[in-house]
Amino acid sequence: MSDPLTAAVLAWLLAAVDQSPALALQGGLGGVGEVVFGVLLWALDQWYWLMDWAYYFTGLEMLDPRYRYMHRALLVGLCVGVMAPLIGTFLVHRQLALIGDALAHTAFAGVAVGLFLNAVIDLGVSPYLTAVVVAMIAALFIELISETTDAYNDVSMAIVLSTGFALGTTLISLNAGGLAVGVNQYLFGNLSTVSPQSAGILLVLFVVIVGTVAVTRNQLLYVTFDETAAAVSGIPVNWYNRVMVMLTAMVVVGAMQIMGVILVAAMLVVPVAGATQVSRSFTESLVVSVVLAELAVLLGIGVAYYGGVTAGGIIVLIAVGIYVCAVAIGKLQSARGERETSEMGGIETDGADGGIGTGCDRP
Repeated sequence: MSDPLTAAVLAWLLAAVDQSPALALQGGLGGVGEVVFGVLLWALDQWYWLMDWAYYFTGLEMLDPRYRYMHRALLVGLCVGVMAPLIGTFLVHRQLALIGDALAHTAFAGVAVGLFLNAVIDLGVSPYLTAVVVAMIAALFIELISETTDAYNDVSMAIVLSTGFALGTTLISLNAGGLAVGVNQYLFGNLSTVSPQSAGILLVLFVVIVGTVAVTRNQLLYVTFDETAAAVSGIPVNWYNRVMVMLTAMVVVGAMQIMGVILVAAMLVVPVAGATQVSRSFTESLVVSVVLAELAVLLGIGVAYYGGVTAGGIIVLIAVGIYVCAVAIGKLQSARGERETSEMGGIETDGADGGIGTGCDRP
């Protein structure tokens, strides 16, 4: 295989089939593939080492080296705690809070596609891989429907949501219900099913999402708060809208491992909603939302392990509890005059004069 990029793609597909990222380093695949998967394996090994030390100092049972699946679940949870509010902050301020729910239902269709292919033709593809592909295609369709038909965003989201869920249920029923048991872990999330391969996919998504937002933050901020002015200034608004929905699709699939399809959208919205109650600027809201999300994830995974409850459900309940506390704190701050109310729901933009430019004068 002379093309290193093709070799990398084939290596990823082979790893998805075998459920082991180590396969990517076998068979003489070099170049980009060897570097990427070598880094993933090294990162996972370092995380295991860190968890072993944490167990040594804390003695917490869920950190026991025998329970590597819990180590991977914690890694996935921490990554989701950054990715979800990072993208969710932009979505909430663009009044696109429900897009996560729409893409979650299409991700369910992607999982059903993977399970169907595995059951019917024994393809052996990872359902998470098919979920990524289907969710990103659906994200583009949401934008294309809005752009070509002048329909409101909620109309395009409703169309994609219902289509995705209909496709998923149809594929499951075609196999005489035989996929129903296999799909449960994707609907509700399961800590014990986070494999090394799915954790590797999550790490790739994490790097892509954080890197993209870091590079395009100013433009995304401009488009979020003043799309018309952004278009006039020469920013390709449609392109950045597509980038945002595709990043949202990646977050949904990444969080689906522990949250499940049904509850994954909550992590895009609830921590951000709580952060807006106690923050004075967009940047502050972004940082606070990440902190609140991480707190909900860590507490939720701990309660799920020791209490024997579903991780996704308890994480969302804790996040909602934190939101209620944030609302109370925000009301107290407002009553004491410690918090100024702006025209944008209590969040000031990051521009020097209350507006947003491509340079974002104030971080």
